[in-house]
Amino acid sequence: MFDLSRLDGAVTSEAEPDVLLHRGRPVHEYRDFLAGRAIVVRNDLAAIEISGQDRLTWLHTLSSQHLNQLAAGTPTEALILTANGHITAQLRIIDDGERVLTYVDRAGLSATLEHLQRMVFAARVTITQAPGTVVALAGAAIDAPPLDVTAIWRDPWPHVPGGTTFTPPGVEPEVEPIALALATEEALSDFAATHPEAIAGTWACEAARIASWRPSFASEVDERAIPMELDWLRTAVHLNKGCYAGQETIARVVNLGRPPRRLTLLHLDGGAEHLPAPGSDVSLGAKRVGHVTSSIRHPELGPIALALLKRNTPADAELLVDEVPAKQEIIVSPEGVSAARPETRPGDELRGVRDRGLQKPPTLGGLGKF
Repeated sequence: MFDLSRLDGAVTSEAEPDVLLHRGRPVHEYRDFLAGRAIVVRNDLAAIEISGQDRLTWLHTLSSQHLNQLAAGTPTEALILTANGHITAQLRIIDDGERVLTYVDRAGLSATLEHLQRMVFAARVTITQAPGTVVALAGAAIDAPPLDVTAIWRDPWPHVPGGTTFTPPGVEPEVEPIALALATEEALSDFAATHPEAIAGTWACEAARIASWRPSFASEVDERAIPMELDWLRTAVHLNKGCYAGQETIARVVNLGRPPRRLTLLHLDGGAEHLPAPGSDVSLGAKRVGHVTSSIRHPELGPIALALLKRNTPADAELLVDEVPAKQEIIVSPEGVSAARPETRPGDELRGVRDRGLQKPPTLGGLGKF
């Protein structure tokens, strides 16, 4: 593995020393990255390779996404859920016609591999960790990568066909085009030797991600998280797909609304000396209403953070994070209503009607009268 700590100005993560955070000029690194003049080495990510003729139909049965007819080269995203709809893995998926590459958070790699291998049964698939290093590309570098890479996954956020959103109507995030790809150790070492100035830290990716409301398994997901709280139905759940773990929870909250919590973007007071750490309390007056999931000092927006709040926290309330004032930019609406919610709730035609003596037989779409 290429030693990023040898780069000039390198500041690495204390928890993960092989993860480069920045090189002393985070604003310039952010701008160079988005313009395609720099890449980001994502040692916090890993790739899983799934080969075999059943790879797509098999993944289709396990995940929240419609995958059995996925066209080669089409990027998508899926979640693996528990029976109660809690998130256990995020899969960033690209199929090249012969294999599926799925990018996952390195911290969850072992658990995801173990789960996938446990679910093979009679499926004709082979699952391995893919060799190489994950790199992030943006801007012009996506179409013209500055080093040899394979399995380019263009982040489909904020929309994938078959998804929906819990954001209020007419509101959309501002998104920068970003992609992930696999580079060999040799290609990365050669690139670092010849273009050392063109490697930026992960803060560049994180600034773009947080500003675009983009949830991450490593940051936003806890043991209680369900996709609707994070507005993840935009890209990771197909509403016309059934028969997967967690489907009932998805359908219930889409139809009835009101997820327990809601993701919001917080704009922190610019005078704050320190950014709030993940897990920091978010308060309304003296009452705790949520916690910070991730934060960054954005080159243009200033200090910002994603936070999970109680859903009914007033949208116009000014909150406090570590005694620092914070204003909300709404992602998931406090009303908790999805764009796919039916105009009439399921079963409304039967409410208040006795089992006997119906004045008019109810009509259930496509099934005629009873």
